[in-house]
Amino acid sequence: MSNKIAVGVLGATGMVGQRYIANLENHPWFEVTYVAASPRSAGKAYKEAVENRWLIGANIPAGVADLIVQDANDVSAAKGKCKFVFSALEMDKETIKSLEAAYAEAGIPVVSNASANRWTDDVPMLIPEINPQHTDIIAEQQKHHGWKKGFIAVKPNCSLQSYMAPIFALQQAGYPVKRMIVTTMQAVSGAGYPGVSSFDMIDNVVPYIGGEEEKTEKECLKILGTVKNGKIENAPGPLVAAHCNRVPVIDGHTACVSLEFDLPEDKKPSLEEIERVWTSFRGVPQELNLPNAPEHPIIVRHEVNRPQPRRDREADKGMAVSVGRLRKCPVFDIRFVALSHNTKRGAALGGILNAELLKAKGFFDNL
Repeated sequence: MSNKIAVGVLGATGMVGQRYIANLENHPWFEVTYVAASPRSAGKAYKEAVENRWLIGANIPAGVADLIVQDANDVSAAKGKCKFVFSALEMDKETIKSLEAAYAEAGIPVVSNASANRWTDDVPMLIPEINPQHTDIIAEQQKHHGWKKGFIAVKPNCSLQSYMAPIFALQQAGYPVKRMIVTTMQAVSGAGYPGVSSFDMIDNVVPYIGGEEEKTEKECLKILGTVKNGKIENAPGPLVAAHCNRVPVIDGHTACVSLEFDLPEDKKPSLEEIERVWTSFRGVPQELNLPNAPEHPIIVRHEVNRPQPRRDREADKGMAVSVGRLRKCPVFDIRFVALSHNTKRGAALGGILNAELLKAKGFFDNL
């Protein structure tokens, strides 16, 4: 009998759900024992439910292929079959929000990819290298709702992953950022499946992604915020202006960043010091040696034309941020280009890393 923690995947037949299934195969701590999706998939074996629309490339993991898909709306079906669930639900936000709360109320923690609870005051929005201390709010969340074992934790929008670690590393080193302009060039896989039509994307760039600029400008403030008075209070800065574009790339979100430090001129870091900060940056996932933690969270490239999605998105298991073209900015202080893998770091593997952090901190001990 396996000693691994039994986990479920909600929205298991969708693109992100499939990535959870694939990425959890042979995980040293977790084992998928429960899959749930929409009522139209319920009652089918998983391999039948995703027949002709398995998008990941590798074969469906043998341990999951014959699991019977349950209706994700039936919370009671998950009880006794898994200890916690990964949420990759694709519904309207209010439905997701209430359904995730129903799982938590039933004593089943929810580690979510969905955006529905990102702005709930007592729900941590985690990037484990940056704000692992935000898990402290979970006790307040449980107290507020009367939940004994269940809770909700979420990951942020995928595009933030490409530049938040470099920004945080600088702030942690004593170089606070006052304001910045971010232009993201986001892969088509970020729109899910079938996503943006080929007619719209081939030979084209779409300079609009609904809600994306608002997420880019605001979510970073919660991630950099503090746990206080029973909720997470946003950080006062930096001030962010974002331009978000959909580009004809399959995987890999790129961000061009210009930033200004909130420091006197003689206190601002040199380019050499910035590179030292980035290359030496480590966080709690690296200290704990979590299974999906990159050895080097930030990788600095020195080529004049890097990072590039095709060449750099898989760096360190697809979990590292690749940074390049660091140089002075004639308007602000510095500018650089950053890249992360949106369907690994920015989606399922990022969610799995959140779960690994929660396990290491003891949140699944008494389930």
